[in-house]
Amino acid sequence: MTDDVNAASTAPGSPDGPDSPEMPDWEKRFRAPRVSLPQWAHEAPARSLFVSNATGTFELYAWDRDSDKRRQATDRPNGTVHGTLTPDGAWIWWFADTDGDEFGVWQRQPFDGGPDEPAVSGLDPAYSAGLALGRDGTVVVGRMTEEDGTTVHVARPGAAEPVEIYRHRQSGGVGDLSHDGTLLAIEHTEHGDAMHSAIRVVRLDGSPVAELDDTEGGTRELGLTVLGFAPVDGDPRLLIGHQRRGRWEPAIWNPLTGELTEPRLDLPGDVDAEWYPDAGALLVEHSHQARSELHRHDLATGGTRRVDTPPGTISGATARPDGSAEYLWSSAAEPPRIRSTSGATVLEPPGMRPPASLPVTDAWVESPGGTVHALIQRPATGEAPFPTVFEIHGGPTWHDSDAFAAGPAAWLDHGFAVVRVNYRGSTGYGRAWTDALKHRVGLIELEDIAAVREWCVAEGLADPARLVLTGGSWGGYLTLLGLGTQPDAWTVGVAAVPVADYVTAYHDEMEALKAMDRTLLGGTPEEQPERWAASSPITYVDDVRAPVYLSAGVNDPRCPIRQIDNYVDRLAARGATHEVYRYDAGHGSLVVEERIRQVAQEIRFAREHLPAQE
Repeated sequence: MTDDVNAASTAPGSPDGPDSPEMPDWEKRFRAPRVSLPQWAHEAPARSLFVSNATGTFELYAWDRDSDKRRQATDRPNGTVHGTLTPDGAWIWWFADTDGDEFGVWQRQPFDGGPDEPAVSGLDPAYSAGLALGRDGTVVVGRMTEEDGTTVHVARPGAAEPVEIYRHRQSGGVGDLSHDGTLLAIEHTEHGDAMHSAIRVVRLDGSPVAELDDTEGGTRELGLTVLGFAPVDGDPRLLIGHQRRGRWEPAIWNPLTGELTEPRLDLPGDVDAEWYPDAGALLVEHSHQARSELHRHDLATGGTRRVDTPPGTISGATARPDGSAEYLWSSAAEPPRIRSTSGATVLEPPGMRPPASLPVTDAWVESPGGTVHALIQRPATGEAPFPTVFEIHGGPTWHDSDAFAAGPAAWLDHGFAVVRVNYRGSTGYGRAWTDALKHRVGLIELEDIAAVREWCVAEGLADPARLVLTGGSWGGYLTLLGLGTQPDAWTVGVAAVPVADYVTAYHDEMEALKAMDRTLLGGTPEEQPERWAASSPITYVDDVRAPVYLSAGVNDPRCPIRQIDNYVDRLAARGATHEVYRYDAGHGSLVVEERIRQVAQEIRFAREHLPAQE
């Protein structure tokens, strides 16, 4: 059986029926207005920019804190989420692509409103590779194209055209511009390992100042990342992230003197940081075992104190000029809030609050590669063993956490247990865990997922005859690969924006992902054909037994449509039960109704094809 669903012909609604007299909680969680952590202009702290879905589509909003005036700044059919403010707060910059294809140019508009205009003349559309805006009006734009690789361009105030100061075939991008506008930090992977960047600091004419490289020619797999220059005059120090002790930690590097200072933070997990506005302290975000917390580290005394935050996940934090910190917090059970360490709620979205969901519990399961951490949620009603959804995160360099998520909550509301697995390749468990998936890409992650599946069945949580494997992006890829390599393990598969035909995906995807794939698999498909075949879902498509649901954005540059069509054609050729849904957007949708439509169809498909409980 095959069913090709068209976005235009499919009405939104819940699996319980679009004509239900009362909106179900799972839909409310998607429709309830949300706001992102506001970013603020460092020379005008009252001027902020945030993202919200208040109109039903995620768009950028300007917020004047002094007057509490909020204004929708962008309005596009498929939404807008990439934007920033100039340091003086006078302009909003936003990235204009076409229907989610991530290929475009920067536009700008006045903070108080007005027409959009091209932000930088003389640059053709490209994939964004970073942006830095100087206090004097200097602009640094990073670009990536198939023809040029990575390029960096500097546009000076009053100059007719931007000047190219950097070019390389490998992936890279703009890190940050120093406070005085004289130094530029560039992250690059010229050594060919796209998972581990080096940092080069240059002057704005492109002349080199200093290099920091922990890769040692690719023989030592340690990466660096730019966290930001000190935000005060006369201070050239650059805050970076490094992995020298097997996890992400901050360090302070002076590229003019070469001095490198590593604050000692007695914290077991990954540590991110940003400067306080006076550069006298660091706001530290500590992520460990799927939860996070904040600390303040004083650079003069070396003292560190924990900032009081609730148990759960911090999904971004920023330090304010008054010494407070603002952060976006949630837990699996509690919807997100933007809080301040002063005790105040920073920004409330308008309208209804999303209904609460259910808490997670932790499972630690032994697999061939070590101990795997999984997050378990049980439905509010019913008895185990439950029909169970294994919702696999994307990335792969990402991790599931104790954070609020409308997707898993929807499955819970329909009686499913939800299991999320932080497989090898996930962040948050040390560098070795993240880097473990090289060369046996996909197969390693599935070993960990299989171990957790067996544990859930043995514990009596999951019904082995009613198991759904699902995920989006890399999670969608693992779903299709799992259905083919573990055909007896899964009852139904639901793959959103997946890699389905890895070789075709490589040839069609954006340049940064090509570099990542070469790193993961040790070369191109032509150089390593056996590895690519072993890791490609289409290799095993004839072994798939479970009904398969696939969704794809027709403008997706990350998991392009052609390779999904190849996989669907192979399913159709042998009469396999499947359904495919194509929609007019990119790698996912920023339109709330479209997202509800997709979740409704995924749950409906699973329920139709799962056997009844015996």
